[in-house]
Amino acid sequence: MQLHFSPSMRSITISSSNGFIDLMKIKVAARHVSYRTLFHTILILAFLLPFVFILTAVVTLEGVNKCSSFDCLGRRLGPRLLGRVDDSGKLVRDFYKVLNEVKTGEIPAGLKLPDSFDQLVYDMKNNQYDAKTFAFMLRGMMEKFEREIRESRFSELMNKHFAASSIPKGIHCLSLRLTDEYSSNAHARKQLPSPELLPLLSDNSYYHFILSTDNILAASVIVTSTVQSSLRPEKIVFHVITDKKTYAGMHSWFALNPVSPAIVEVKGVHQFDWLTRENVPVLEAVENQNGIRNYYHGNHIAGANLSDTTPRTFASKLQARSPKYISLLNHIRIYIPELFPNLDKVVFLDDDVVVQRDLSPLWEIELEGKVNGAVETCRGEDEWVMSKRFRNYFNFSHPLIAKHLDPEECAWAYGMNVFDLSAWRKTDIRETYHAWLKENLKSNLTMWKLGTLPPALIAFKGHVHPIDPSWHMLGLGYQNKTDIESVKKAAVIHYNGQSKPWLQIGFEHLRPFWTKYVNYSNDFVKNCHILEP
Repeated sequence: MQLHFSPSMRSITISSSNGFIDLMKIKVAARHVSYRTLFHTILILAFLLPFVFILTAVVTLEGVNKCSSFDCLGRRLGPRLLGRVDDSGKLVRDFYKVLNEVKTGEIPAGLKLPDSFDQLVYDMKNNQYDAKTFAFMLRGMMEKFEREIRESRFSELMNKHFAASSIPKGIHCLSLRLTDEYSSNAHARKQLPSPELLPLLSDNSYYHFILSTDNILAASVIVTSTVQSSLRPEKIVFHVITDKKTYAGMHSWFALNPVSPAIVEVKGVHQFDWLTRENVPVLEAVENQNGIRNYYHGNHIAGANLSDTTPRTFASKLQARSPKYISLLNHIRIYIPELFPNLDKVVFLDDDVVVQRDLSPLWEIELEGKVNGAVETCRGEDEWVMSKRFRNYFNFSHPLIAKHLDPEECAWAYGMNVFDLSAWRKTDIRETYHAWLKENLKSNLTMWKLGTLPPALIAFKGHVHPIDPSWHMLGLGYQNKTDIESVKKAAVIHYNGQSKPWLQIGFEHLRPFWTKYVNYSNDFVKNCHILEP
């Protein structure tokens, strides 16, 4: 900083050290300004100028990349010299205030909401909206998009439910072609198993598996995966139970595609003399009662208040309304001791599992007098499958449920169960199952909604022996983020849930564990265009 006095002492110039900025120029009138006054003026300036210099340097450094002209520097420096401060904080506070007012206010009826952000910017420029109108438009747009996303989510869940409940064209074709083959090909009708092997169907030194399904392709995967994973496949006997319409096709498949050295028996429900209306009265009522059939087969949206329902709750309700839950094939597991009176111990498998390990050690598990060896589903952290207690299945506001059940009791899984049939026959499990089904029918399904597991949880109460979770991994039809390494280690993997591996909605990275056991070279499979992924 430099001071320059003119020779006549009539002016003083204050400039920067490099000489290119004249900060101040003072003209002095000799007649009116005394030297004493001049001295005091210079003294005051000398005191103030260091502060001006420091402020100038700070502003310059802050805006060195943004200011390249004296005019810009002046605009930045001026407010500081005049004592002005940045009022952006006040603007933010004012905007928060507007947002709080808009949050509780009603959106003006005539306010037209833009369809996109670009449209919003365009409207703001052309109509010069104030902050409150802008906030209302922002709120309206967000609420509109939230509604559309919610509706889209519910539509997705409905479509997924219909996809999960339907039969893929290829699988339907397979059943029809194999049924036709049964009527025209004697080899497809040959006795299963051959007469000399019939005694083995009741030989308790063999490993007896029971499977109930109307899905021929799924049945073939289970049988093939079990045999291929076994250390002693010659000791395996499969009892496949199916319905009357699928029996011919199922029989044809296993007659034409034997899984030697294992033994396969195929029986239709119509071939069991024990399955009469007298022995299965409740299930007959379930299948024929109009109200029940409408519940499972009717309009799942009609009467539903979606505004008070979360997508997850809606998904659970749809799952509970799967038509399979009123199928005799789904309930038939409760009659296994009567259907196979000569067997002592069996392993029951659902039709959406894959066996990856030798299961013969299951017959060596000591059930300690219990009937049902099952994996408990309350010991894990995931919400969908392994954190289930009775409260997840039952309506504890119902007085009968509240009186007899504990909401914190641990649930267990169907799908891979070791049944001690000798111990089972000494219990009243079947009668208890029937009694609670009747009560639920009387209460218009207000005690529980979800199919066969809730009455089984009650009927088997006190008769369940927990087995190691590594025997049965669940949730592959629910969870996209299933750990692949855990899947590889599990003895049985279970695609319980909507995303079955034979459906388009199945999870791509989990499907190969199932498809590797499908015989895509089979002529029937090829002719039905069931293509290898």
